[in-house]
Amino acid sequence: MVKDEKYFVEGMTCASCVAHVSKAVNKLPGVKDANVSLLTNSMTVSYEEPANPHEICEAVKKAGYGAKLASKEESKKSDDYSSLKEELKDKETPKLLRRLILSLILLIPLFYFGMGYMNMDWHWPLGVIGENPLMFGLLEGSLALLIMLLNRNFYTSGVKALLHGGANMDTLVALGSGVAFLYGLAMMFVMSSFVTSNGTDYTKVMHYSMCLTFETAGMVPTLITIGKTLESFSKGKTTSALRSLIDLAPKEAHVLRDGKEITILASDVQKGETFLVRPGESFPVDGIVLNGISSANESALTGESMPVDKKEGSPVSSGTINLNGALTCKATNVGDETSLHHIIEMVQNAANSKTKISALADKISGVFVPAILGVSLLVFVCWLIFGKGVVDSLPNDDLLTYAFNRAISVLVIACPCALGLATPVAIMVGSGKGAKNGILFKNALSLEETGKLDFIVLDKTGTITKGNPEVSDVLPFKGIEEESLLQFAYSLENQSEHPLAKAIKRKAQEKVIKLLPISSFEALPGYGIHGKINEEDCYAGNSKLMEEKGLSND
Repeated sequence: MVKDEKYFVEGMTCASCVAHVSKAVNKLPGVKDANVSLLTNSMTVSYEEPANPHEICEAVKKAGYGAKLASKEESKKSDDYSSLKEELKDKETPKLLRRLILSLILLIPLFYFGMGYMNMDWHWPLGVIGENPLMFGLLEGSLALLIMLLNRNFYTSGVKALLHGGANMDTLVALGSGVAFLYGLAMMFVMSSFVTSNGTDYTKVMHYSMCLTFETAGMVPTLITIGKTLESFSKGKTTSALRSLIDLAPKEAHVLRDGKEITILASDVQKGETFLVRPGESFPVDGIVLNGISSANESALTGESMPVDKKEGSPVSSGTINLNGALTCKATNVGDETSLHHIIEMVQNAANSKTKISALADKISGVFVPAILGVSLLVFVCWLIFGKGVVDSLPNDDLLTYAFNRAISVLVIACPCALGLATPVAIMVGSGKGAKNGILFKNALSLEETGKLDFIVLDKTGTITKGNPEVSDVLPFKGIEEESLLQFAYSLENQSEHPLAKAIKRKAQEKVIKLLPISSFEALPGYGIHGKINEEDCYAGNSKLMEEKGLSND
């Protein structure tokens, strides 16, 4: 029997990580499919025997990452919307922002010491240290080292991936800045060889001080951190639609237990339990009306702007709003069975599912990093072999530096982290926006395929219309003036919050019609309204109300 299980994955930072984890799990015997999401740091695996959760977690561990099965306890916790909303909070961006600010504070003086004096004729500061290239190089190296320590995540992740037989975007960053730092140290040792007891060869020392690459070692992780911070901002925005859906869920419910009304957490409502919903409150769970007449605003789930009448036997959905009458209901679906939970789950699953284009991006990312490492090495070798003919003025030792800088440039510019995030971010935002407007996508492929549709069949009201009714015509009976009919309707409907009542009010206000005094106003859920104007009973409502009151609309 095929099982579908969700796992939390730790340590993924780029699209290459996704491809590496996916490849490690998919090659296990019994695994049908493994969908890995960088956006949610999770993985959904479809498998059958002989595969099992332990083997799947071990495969991820061997690939250099961590994995944990989402247990039933954690699944139950996810039913508590407040805890789920807490999990969706953007906790990564503030950390990255602090790291970026500190890195920039250190990078500015590093750039000044490394290149400012050459480009703008700035003099080396710090007195005696400024006159000693070795001490000055030490200062540059110290600043670069501090920046690298601040951004050590790149190095631990990149080296770990390399040691486990793979390479990710962090590997490029680690190699690019790490090799630049080591090369700078090597130049420092060369410089020190010209400082002897017989004196210092300042010409040689100054020459090699120009070959220090500490500013590159500090610049690379700082630039990538800027990208990571922007990336984190994007990831944070993608969950806003999901958080707005969670906001629909009420935190509390009024239930009847032992003949008494008590208030409990909505997540604690049991199936079959009787709960009460007053006007203006949201339904805590799915249920069926036992007693009462009202109407509900279900636009958050269905996209329909018109209220839906509710009476005995009518179904109600969690997250929708009871408008006018008090209702007594019986809980039919609670926890992860409610309609609101299914919608939230669908938005989450859409982010984890793969479109054709995202699968292609993962495949490219899987071979991209090794290819870039190869290209970088090739650039270095080619410059060493053929560079002399291209740049004749360079001595051999400068040619080595020149070739090295070109190879480092290839590593630095080839970090397409956006490749792994562009598609999942678009999917999460698209499915989230759709859910807010009552449009649900079963998976990411469904969302992608909508762009290829030739025909689509839609319900009219609130779907292809704007959802705000307007009065198009006022048709009075013979002997009744149009303005008089509108005045009576306006005076009655002024007491109501129904969308049709608002349309009548807008029409009357456009014509500057005055209100008539009204008494004994009464809402008739599912029918309309009643009130007395000039001591005469007046009704506004649907045809059922007119028939019951013996009023003909012929």
